[in-house]
Amino acid sequence: MRVKLLIINCSLLIFLASCNQKAYLFTSFHEPADAGLRMLYSYDGRKWSDLDTVLLKPKVGNQKVMRDPSMVQGPEGTFHLVWTSSWKGDKGFGYASSKDLVHWSEQRFISVMDHEPTTVNVWAPELFYDNEQRRYIIIWASCIPGRFERGIEEDSNNHRMYYKVTKDFQTFSETKLFLDPGFSVIDAVIVKRAAKDYVLVLKDNTRPERNIKVAFADDPLGPWKNISKPFTDSFTEGPAVIKVKDDWLIYYDSYRKRIYETSATKDFIHFDNVTNKTKMPDGHKHGTIVTVEKKMIRHLIKEFEK
Repeated sequence: MRVKLLIINCSLLIFLASCNQKAYLFTSFHEPADAGLRMLYSYDGRKWSDLDTVLLKPKVGNQKVMRDPSMVQGPEGTFHLVWTSSWKGDKGFGYASSKDLVHWSEQRFISVMDHEPTTVNVWAPELFYDNEQRRYIIIWASCIPGRFERGIEEDSNNHRMYYKVTKDFQTFSETKLFLDPGFSVIDAVIVKRAAKDYVLVLKDNTRPERNIKVAFADDPLGPWKNISKPFTDSFTEGPAVIKVKDDWLIYYDSYRKRIYETSATKDFIHFDNVTNKTKMPDGHKHGTIVTVEKKMIRHLIKEFEK
């Protein structure tokens, strides 16, 4: 009986280990952002390694840079990528897709603010797949001088968040205002906790603040309510969020310190700085985290070791 029990327990452990096939990719770029897409990978969501290669070189936009790359994997397995293509002057952003992250589609420039001729910029497009409505939501920050009340920042730095919706990246909904919190806002990320339970992690870009806060809604398009006090120091931006066991980890660029920091939360109300428990390669900048199978990491390592 003891022998049989031991065999059963060992089999269960092997089964559980084989089921733990999750790994993580973190899209990235290095300054000055003209080289292209980089990626970090992790098996535990806390310690990250750099693939140390450029996966996609930018070819669209006025400046032809690739900043703030945001990626999601659709239900059919395709990876969709969007990015900031210029600091100023562009009224859209870059887009490409891939099945394996090695071979990419032709890059396209997706115009989103042509209807607003005085638009200064289109910054940090962020992708969210809404599995309930089976649609992709794209949000970004743009400044339209004179449109909204501002604080002490320049009128050319007074941003609000906008959005479009698409099911296939061929046809898109009309551009609409996503968030006007009464202050300049950039770098927003939609997080789904459960049905009708969403969190928005955002940067308050006003001069007295320049820190990261959260807001709440029962729909991924808002309205967003109960904007929190900041849970980071000033001079932080580019949040990326991942669920690891019972914790939500929020990675963000602490650009004055020139490091990436990490905060952990279970409820998006109480936050702990756990930077000393995570490891981030030097040079990593604003991206998003995608959960993948471990075999995808092995595939990429093998491909780029050639």
